[in-house]
Amino acid sequence: MGHLPLNLIPYLLAHHPAYFPRVTAHYVDVSDPESVDACLSEVLAAHNSKTINGLVTSAGFTENFPAVDYPVDRMRRLWQVNVDGTYLFARAVAKHLMDRHEQGSMVFIGSMSGSIVNVPQPQAPYNASKAAVRQLCASLSVEWAEAGIRVNCISPGYMLTALTEKILTNNPALKAEWTSRIPQGRMGAPADLTGPVVFLLSDASGYVTGADLRVDGGYTVI
Repeated sequence: MGHLPLNLIPYLLAHHPAYFPRVTAHYVDVSDPESVDACLSEVLAAHNSKTINGLVTSAGFTENFPAVDYPVDRMRRLWQVNVDGTYLFARAVAKHLMDRHEQGSMVFIGSMSGSIVNVPQPQAPYNASKAAVRQLCASLSVEWAEAGIRVNCISPGYMLTALTEKILTNNPALKAEWTSRIPQGRMGAPADLTGPVVFLLSDASGYVTGADLRVDGGYTVI
């Protein structure tokens, strides 16, 4: 769409609402199957739609504890969000599409940590959870291929999100450590994921499924 003059936006909203996508927000506990199902129903109702054709699963978090000190309840919660949440939403949307004989595309937001071990911070449960997301993507892409449902994974490197900003505030030296290992010489921004997500959701990637796309500035190449 390009850049619009700010004074033109109110006119377009009033007279040409279809010019803008309708965006709504909905609360969901991704680890709770009933909450996931309720959220999908709310989305369909809010958009007067019969089908959800695209899904991006991006809920997740990390914590840094030595493995021997990681509180078990927090480790389990991390797994519920990072892995269970991905599976429950993917399963619910797949059922939705299969019931309607519709095709669709899913993008799981994994992490390069699913393939490499981060240093110097200890985060074994997080790494394991993202490895699970990557393998879940591969498994579901094969299982659902005949139904016309594509499943791909994006594995970001170090991104300057609100989560990582909080970590770096408590440990400023860590940013220099991370950046020194990135060939492009910078951490990524959330906007760097926009193109890969759009590509994998669109028909431009119609013959791509089960892929793990690294978006890490070259971190995992060396």
